[in-house]
Amino acid sequence: MADDGNHHPQGIPHSINSNFDDDFEKSDENSPLLSSGVPRGASCNDVEYRGPLTGCGAWKLCDPRSAWHRYTFILILTCLLSFGSYYCYDTPSALEEVIKDDMQIDTSTYELLYSLYSWPNVVLCFFGGFLLDRVFGIRIGTLVFGGFVLTGQLIFALGALFDSWICMVAGRFVFGLGGENLAVAQNTYAVTWFKEKELNMVFGLQLSFSRIGSTLNMNVNKPIYDSINNDLLPYQRLGYTLLVGVAMCVFSVICGIVIGILDFRAEKLLNRNKASTGEVIRIRDIKDFPANLWLIFLICVFYYITVFPFITIGVVFFSEKYELTPAAANIVNSLVYFISAGASPIFGFIVDKTGRNIFWVIIGTVITLGCHLTLAFTFITPFAVMSVMGLAYSILACSLWPLVAFIMPEHQLGTSYGFMQSIQNLGLAVVSIIVGVIVDGSGYLILEVFMCAMLCVAIMFSVLLYLIDASRGTGLNFSAKERRLIKEAKKREKEMQTSCD
Repeated sequence: MADDGNHHPQGIPHSINSNFDDDFEKSDENSPLLSSGVPRGASCNDVEYRGPLTGCGAWKLCDPRSAWHRYTFILILTCLLSFGSYYCYDTPSALEEVIKDDMQIDTSTYELLYSLYSWPNVVLCFFGGFLLDRVFGIRIGTLVFGGFVLTGQLIFALGALFDSWICMVAGRFVFGLGGENLAVAQNTYAVTWFKEKELNMVFGLQLSFSRIGSTLNMNVNKPIYDSINNDLLPYQRLGYTLLVGVAMCVFSVICGIVIGILDFRAEKLLNRNKASTGEVIRIRDIKDFPANLWLIFLICVFYYITVFPFITIGVVFFSEKYELTPAAANIVNSLVYFISAGASPIFGFIVDKTGRNIFWVIIGTVITLGCHLTLAFTFITPFAVMSVMGLAYSILACSLWPLVAFIMPEHQLGTSYGFMQSIQNLGLAVVSIIVGVIVDGSGYLILEVFMCAMLCVAIMFSVLLYLIDASRGTGLNFSAKERRLIKEAKKREKEMQTSCD
């Protein structure tokens, strides 16, 4: 899953647009990443009662306004909504050698398991919010997309169990129909239930839970496979291993049912509008995208294709080059996820406090290039190299994705972020196939040279973005202090205009 850094895999918000009631002041500061039916600055605990709560509702744990209710039930359920999908997404990576041996396929064929996940999201990234807002609603939509994830993983597992490769790749395609949009639903629940000042913490915890799911998958699937009865045929052992992922998806669907019931209860008890993503998707807005926004898109694509596709083949790479055991190779391969779970909130805070986003983008990209060069041409322990790559990935994600909001007006942010994720998924889909072809035909050294070349392109676009920003004065690389002074100046100017009127 592609990740945005602070919230979601490929996870940044699909939109930071918001629709507000006329009675509430519109402010650009501290806006939630996804708007809800609750006005900006308001959450479930801020909305008027229809009447006093009685019975269980009189207890803080049952009162939808109460922090006890939000943090005891809603926060945990929100974090667990996409746990199953993140656990299952990188299951092929954790079992790469097993899948290739048991299904008798090469690396380029194996990579279809990832490219077929990304292809539907080239389109669906535009329309996920629309489907949640206008077609299903948040509660039903969560179950629909969670159902796609569950069904896809089940088809994937049954394909292995009955030795059907076609069934396995079909399962991954169905899985892709739900994975990204389930994260949109997750974010919508978050901004519906939590105050603005709580959202950074909530999104940080969501990211941590997702990374726990990915890390757990990387480290338990091979031991599970090895522990299954050796009397079974190899592909049957693979199928039963994949069914563990089905159980994880069932668990997430159950969480979706429970939080849906609690959300419905809150909607009835409180005078609250239905939750929505607030996404505004206008395809015609694409023609108005400025040059620096296109550069951000290109940086995103050329950077992310050097991280996620590499992880898909990382276990075999580390086993062959460094002669690691399968368990150790899985640990190394999961370090980017594990490190980013803790580092992303920290670097997000640092970038917020310092500004200079383009500087941080260049730093993250250069460090990642150094990591791939080290993996290609040295035998320095991969534990250290992948840990550093996890830090670099966190730096890049925390500094790159917010740049879109610095450039585009609010009504075009939905289209901007949707297109950014769409082109990112397109890059991942294409490069996943290229990675398989390179590994089969030329080996891992040439693959690393390819990764380094892509990062050099990303660095080139980053420097070009810096030069354009400096020449046009668009402020993408301003310090946090400079941005604050500009906001204060604009606020004073607005107040003066209001007083004159």
